[in-house]
Amino acid sequence: MSPYLPITPDQIASEAIAAAEAGASILHLHARDPSDGRPTADPEVFMQFLPRIKQATDAVVNISTGGSSLMTLDDRLAAALRAEPEMCSLNMGSMNFALFPALDRPTEWKHEWEPKLLEATRSSIFKNTFADMEFILSRLGQGCGTRFEFECYDVGHLYSLAHLRDRGLVSDHLFIQFVFGVLGGIGADPENLTHMKRIADKLFGDAYSFSVLAAGRHQMPMITMAAAMGGNVRVGLEDSLFNGRGQLARSNAEQVARIRTVLEALSLEVATPAEARDLLGLKGGDKVAF
Repeated sequence: MSPYLPITPDQIASEAIAAAEAGASILHLHARDPSDGRPTADPEVFMQFLPRIKQATDAVVNISTGGSSLMTLDDRLAAALRAEPEMCSLNMGSMNFALFPALDRPTEWKHEWEPKLLEATRSSIFKNTFADMEFILSRLGQGCGTRFEFECYDVGHLYSLAHLRDRGLVSDHLFIQFVFGVLGGIGADPENLTHMKRIADKLFGDAYSFSVLAAGRHQMPMITMAAAMGGNVRVGLEDSLFNGRGQLARSNAEQVARIRTVLEALSLEVATPAEARDLLGLKGGDKVAF
């Protein structure tokens, strides 16, 4: 739905490096089949851009363990287990991850798979059972020294994370991503942000940091509110294709530059990669497998 999405490994590497140069301290990465842009979990595709990003920037590499709701758990973990990155995303529960409303927008699809994938989310569940989460925490967390961006799409996900903490499966300072505006999860309302933070404060006290991801048109308003509340922010074309009303973002770096301007106007400083590693207790870029 945008001509500016990076598709090939060369494009993904270039976009990631540009985002880091614009001020992003953490780079959250997915991969696509370079022939048609289809989401892929193939480690060989990831390894075509991960080393280039590491060579060109000191930013923290964060690999998705979500990928697509239509992928198996083994598929979703393959690249992360190969790369042993400093960070990975980890969804805190099974959910209806509904993208099919995008079919209602007038669009000329470039590839046959695109509308089919959107329609498939009407009848599929994004599976993240407790057994799945325990497996990821064991294989990636304990096995590879990877830390996690715990993605919480609803209030119940915070309680699931607290349960894992109480069982000793996660520890130390947690990094929680509040996710708003995905159909099937909590809505992108300011009241929901304050509620999520209030519950997280109750469950985790001062043993966590939070960030906010908001889908589509909610991206900039919600993350600005998060920053004013002491949180961190995430931008990028995975979450929103736009950089202002009706204006397609031409790159991830464009969104990074926009929110950096907002943050600095609020007298907030953007963390360097080294500062981010220190805040989140990461193992360091020299201990990854790429």
